[in-house]
Amino acid sequence: MKEIILVGGGGHCKSVIDVIEQEGKYKIAGIVDKKEFLARDVLGYKIIGCDEDLPDLRKKFPHALITLGHIKSNETRVKLFHLLKSLKFHMPSIISPLAYVSRHAFVDEATVVMHHALINPHARVGKNCIINSKALIEHDAVVEDNCHISTSAVINGGARVQENTFFGSKALLREYADASGFIKAGSVVK
Repeated sequence: MKEIILVGGGGHCKSVIDVIEQEGKYKIAGIVDKKEFLARDVLGYKIIGCDEDLPDLRKKFPHALITLGHIKSNETRVKLFHLLKSLKFHMPSIISPLAYVSRHAFVDEATVVMHHALINPHARVGKNCIINSKALIEHDAVVEDNCHISTSAVINGGARVQENTFFGSKALLREYADASGFIKAGSVVK
């Protein structure tokens, strides 16, 4: 089994650990977080380094995934994505076996699809996204890079979520509509 390191050790990391364990494709080698958290653990996985250790960790571990969440801003997630790319880490998409992703859909690198999410035919999800638990991405919808589609959010057919968007829990994007920026929980975007 290939080893992978996780970058970010907070609450989102715990959820991603669960997905990785369920998926069974990668063995978690450790977590990268802030210096002050070294030697702590997250769900039994040690924090083995901080950002400045990534070049050395890349020599041993070619696979990495960003496990830092995106609520107020995705600035740190985007910086980490570019850093990991510059270090030539392979960042796979991770898809929960409890999710449904149509074989006619596309999910790009470094994206995590959480438990019970649905991604239907001809939908496209970009790089470095979080498709959270029970989110629905309908047919022909597009979620661009660096987005977070929150729990139980609905992106209807043909809709587009623009790059760097946070789409809140239980928010709804109407068919063929566009959304960008910060969409608060429960919103309806027409």
